[in-house]
Amino acid sequence: MALGTRLASSLRPTLAALHWAAPRQCRWLSTHRRSEPLLDLRGIFPPLATPFSPTQEVDYAQLEGNLRRYTSIPFRGLVVLGSNGEYPYLAPPERLEVVSCVRRALPRDRLLLAGSGCESTQATIELTVSMAEAGADVALVVTPCYYRGAMTSAALVHHYVEVGDASPIPVVLYSVPANTGLDLPVEAVITLAQHPNIIGIKDSGGDITRMGLMVHKTRQEDFQVLAGSAGFLLASYAVGASGGVCALANVLGAPLCQLDRLCREGQWQEARDLQHRLIEPNMAVTRRFGIPGLKKAMEWFGYYGGPCRAPLAPLSPAQVEELRSTFSANGWL
Repeated sequence: MALGTRLASSLRPTLAALHWAAPRQCRWLSTHRRSEPLLDLRGIFPPLATPFSPTQEVDYAQLEGNLRRYTSIPFRGLVVLGSNGEYPYLAPPERLEVVSCVRRALPRDRLLLAGSGCESTQATIELTVSMAEAGADVALVVTPCYYRGAMTSAALVHHYVEVGDASPIPVVLYSVPANTGLDLPVEAVITLAQHPNIIGIKDSGGDITRMGLMVHKTRQEDFQVLAGSAGFLLASYAVGASGGVCALANVLGAPLCQLDRLCREGQWQEARDLQHRLIEPNMAVTRRFGIPGLKKAMEWFGYYGGPCRAPLAPLSPAQVEELRSTFSANGWL
């Protein structure tokens, strides 16, 4: 962390000089496409669950075991330290060690996106630099939300510009209003899409009109929109999304990759049939039962789920039965 802090600090004078040299606006603002190709985010990314031991310590051996199984599924990459990874419950050294562990196990042709969003801009920059040093290819930066009443579009644009300027790796915006109570405004996304180091957004809100508008309004930029849930993946592709970061991919990764393929090949009837079978299981491991439900379902499909960290509580026997019935009714168990 100290190295990350020094690096971030050393960047600030240069970035400040560039900013003040720009006439009346940030120099990165442009209506033209970038000359450099960006990372291709097309495909499915599971936001990994962080495995814990019975004593609630991070279980790196079980993490590596899950990763070995995931390498056989044609994911575009993996996301670590998102909301499904219990990111708020991990200490800073644990966060970096999880990234390092995943990077060591992940083939180089798979992208590693790492959550680095903090409440302050300075802390976000420092953690983003540290994530890059630990092996992340892309920083996934959630909206700061503790003072959500003050998080105007202008404040959020300023925050992300500072992070994008200082980050040594590309940045993906992350809007998850169910957890933060805050939607990243579309006008802010359109502005930030012009930044040369901000390459996309993971939008978990489920508003397809909003997602289609973001795709449409950023079409002149090399900017990619990722669906934040399996429940609306097909609809997202229909309006131009590039891929999906889907909690259900921890459990049903192969079917989600199949849905991705069917959409790209224009096999819409087959895609719709598959999407319908994924809606209820997805709701069960996200909105209804959350991470405890996700981890329980992982165990039925041969992965290590294990306990959550307190204060997240395990499912009751009745909830486990309801979860199992949901997967069974849709033909997955």
